[in-house]
Amino acid sequence: MGLHLDHHKSLVAPSILACDFSQLGAEVGLATSAGADRIHCDIMDGHFVNNISFGSVIVQAVARSTELPLDIHLMIDSPQHHFPGLIPPSTSSFFHSVIFHIEASQCVSETLRSIHDQRCLAGLALNPETPLFEAFPFLVNLDLLLIMTVYPGSGGQDFLPEMLKKIRAAAEVRAQKRLGFHIAVDGGICVETAAKCHLAGANVFISGTAIFGTPDPLSAVHSIRSSVT
Repeated sequence: MGLHLDHHKSLVAPSILACDFSQLGAEVGLATSAGADRIHCDIMDGHFVNNISFGSVIVQAVARSTELPLDIHLMIDSPQHHFPGLIPPSTSSFFHSVIFHIEASQCVSETLRSIHDQRCLAGLALNPETPLFEAFPFLVNLDLLLIMTVYPGSGGQDFLPEMLKKIRAAAEVRAQKRLGFHIAVDGGICVETAAKCHLAGANVFISGTAIFGTPDPLSAVHSIRSSVT
């Protein structure tokens, strides 16, 4: 299937988990105006991760606030049962993406297929402790591989530098197998860490606190983009 931009192009995806929810529409609009490529929505269920974030009502509100595609990141148990109700109508020429954790699903191939059946891009996320080789059987069917660079469940954590090795290994496997999946990173992503991940082979940069936690989110998006181009 594939994103409409190749994996050599860097994409910035602000995560609304760090935004001011009392100003949700304005915050999403600001990220859109700043030139973000996608809007990242973290769904947490209090089981797969300790925290609870939001569900379909917020996702639908975000979709109404932007014409950008959404990345719906499922940090939940049994993602195959819940993702269809979280997909908003597509309002742009791009596809929304649904990303779920390999650790949370007993039917990875079937879930990837079901996501594609919903005309969404399919992404698979790996927690820091999960070795890359666990994703090998599924890489041919992926649009995006998300390498968590913090432990999932809360924003504002420090980037785990040991994840750079996993990013490099994923890029090497992609090249060896001549595949086109995107490599995304999520957690502690700011100007400095985005640049390191870019050099390692990542091209999708998900950032929450470093964008919405600053006085000037617009400049923050521009700075991250400049660091990875």
